[in-house]
Amino acid sequence: MEYRRLGRSGLTISEIAYGNWLTHGSQVEEDAAHACVSAALDAGITTFDTADVYAQTKAESVLGRALAGQRREGLEIFTKVYWPTGPGPNDRGLSRKHIIESCNASLKRLQTDYVDLYQAHRYDETVPLEETMTAFADLVRQGKALYIGVSEWRADEIAAGAALARDLGIQLISNQPQYSMLWRVIESEVVPTSEKEGLSQIVWSPLAQGVLTGKYKPGEQPGADTRAGHASVGGSMQGFLTDEILGAVQNLRPIADDLGLSMAQLAVAWVLQNPNVAAAIIGASRPEQVHDNVKAAGVKLDDDVLKKIDEVLGDVVERDASKTQRG
Repeated sequence: MEYRRLGRSGLTISEIAYGNWLTHGSQVEEDAAHACVSAALDAGITTFDTADVYAQTKAESVLGRALAGQRREGLEIFTKVYWPTGPGPNDRGLSRKHIIESCNASLKRLQTDYVDLYQAHRYDETVPLEETMTAFADLVRQGKALYIGVSEWRADEIAAGAALARDLGIQLISNQPQYSMLWRVIESEVVPTSEKEGLSQIVWSPLAQGVLTGKYKPGEQPGADTRAGHASVGGSMQGFLTDEILGAVQNLRPIADDLGLSMAQLAVAWVLQNPNVAAAIIGASRPEQVHDNVKAAGVKLDDDVLKKIDEVLGDVVERDASKTQRG
């Protein structure tokens, strides 16, 4: 495992992070979730990312139980706040009330006194940014969160948040966007702004929700046991399941084979070539998936390989900065 500094801070994290967005508390049984966390720890992963909304708060609880007994100082535990976690009008968003209450609830579920990084899961246009950042600053001063991050914020929002954080004497050190060979919307605006403001990217879906593993073929119906074959697959994944994209992805296979990498390893290694990326978040429903993905750590792709990837994917790559996720 390789390790990188997060933003302009002194916090060091594993460049492969383990996330439980789609698995813990919903997709896999608890024993399997614990086995995946154990595999991550064995592989040298120290960074674990979750959110209060994942599996309606269950994911945090599963992760807390899976990490119980580990040396807390040897872990970086990240969680998030924004999406609804209850029926009331104050059970959502980035108001002071919801941030403080959600943090306290997350700490209980995660069985820890503090999180290393507390992230605004989206930008809340209905709440003054000053209120949001002041609440985060108070949590930092209380020792409940060591650092603050955001997720899927646009460049101008990151700049405004970073300026307020400096005024409040705290560090805004990260953004968590979707980023992969196929989805590069952060490159033109978010990354340059983040570099200027001292933030790193902690990227989710480096495998484009499994599409970059190559297991989905053009013209073929996804297997019922795959995510793409599940009835509730969301629009963000459906957009990757066109024959044009799936065909282009298959053409990456010779590149991976020449490097002695699996398709998944090539995809994870690709995002880690961006110097503004501190970590790629992987998920897993089986320990073998963790073992495969972590082999991307430390892999260096030459410029000619990166050029070949761009040539193979061509116009199927999404680069429109306006498509930063709002929902």
